[in-house]
Amino acid sequence: MMATDSRCPHAPSRASRRPRPRRDPSRTAAAEQRGGANAQWAGPARLPLAPPPLLPSPPVRRGAPCCGWGGRAGCCCAGVAEPPGPPRGGARRCWWARPAGSAALFSALEQLRFDEKVRVVVFKSEVKGVFCAGADLKERAKMDDEEVGYFVKRLRNLMDEIAALPVPTIAAIDGYALGGGLELALACDLRVAASSAKMGLIEATRGLLPGAGGTQRLPRCVGIGLAKELIFTGRQIDGEQAASVGLVNHAVPQNSEGDAAYQRALTLAEEILPQAPFAVKMGKLAINRGMEVDIASGMAIEGMCYAQNIPTRDRQEGMAAFREKRPPRFIGK
Repeated sequence: MMATDSRCPHAPSRASRRPRPRRDPSRTAAAEQRGGANAQWAGPARLPLAPPPLLPSPPVRRGAPCCGWGGRAGCCCAGVAEPPGPPRGGARRCWWARPAGSAALFSALEQLRFDEKVRVVVFKSEVKGVFCAGADLKERAKMDDEEVGYFVKRLRNLMDEIAALPVPTIAAIDGYALGGGLELALACDLRVAASSAKMGLIEATRGLLPGAGGTQRLPRCVGIGLAKELIFTGRQIDGEQAASVGLVNHAVPQNSEGDAAYQRALTLAEEILPQAPFAVKMGKLAINRGMEVDIASGMAIEGMCYAQNIPTRDRQEGMAAFREKRPPRFIGK
């Protein structure tokens, strides 16, 4: 049995720390996405379901947080559950309590990737007023250069795996999303924010730069010029400003429960759930891959995704429902 620190069930002991064998990166969805135009087209029918191999863990001090964004409130905690309230078949809520740890979130992503019933995922925090406030800089200050390198690589890998989930993902930002917190939201397909939420890549104000995808995903979201301005200044903007520049899809007034963005995200998820699941996955894949290449190559990718959808039962069901003037009953096949 792996020995663990008594203060954190996720932290491996020094004796148990060995590099894990690395799988072929081409077998992971995140690795395929990172390959961009040079990646070999594997066909959407072969979307990998396995999570990526975890990078070897950096040395862990006794009592230190095991992973993720530090130890401000005890051990990390994250999980996957169906949203409360009326049944929403196919919707899942990926949640975390401060501090969200990368190991716990990797486990949650693995659960989502293997669940064939999942059609849409909403990412939310269980901490009122905070989506994710980024790294614990007090803990980061105790790390040596090697530890910092491992830490940032694991976070980057985590964001890539969120982006590589084959189903639509929605970030519900009901509070602060700073640094790595905003990078997590940027890894999602859609973002909904409370108008009072605060967002920013503030790393430059701490002598750092975004290292978990912020320098790449923010320009693709809001444009190069504005992304440079926000990163160079470390400026924070609220939900209304974020909606006006396209950083979030919707901004809503906060409610007394502090979960207005989450409720709006569930409404958005309910619009996605009735649609043909395989067609939605292929649409996401075509967009993500197509954005990395020239338009001619993107059109070819679209054609390959469309070809995968032609023989599906859902396409036949959609045509039959249209002819018979009834709602379609999609099954994801």
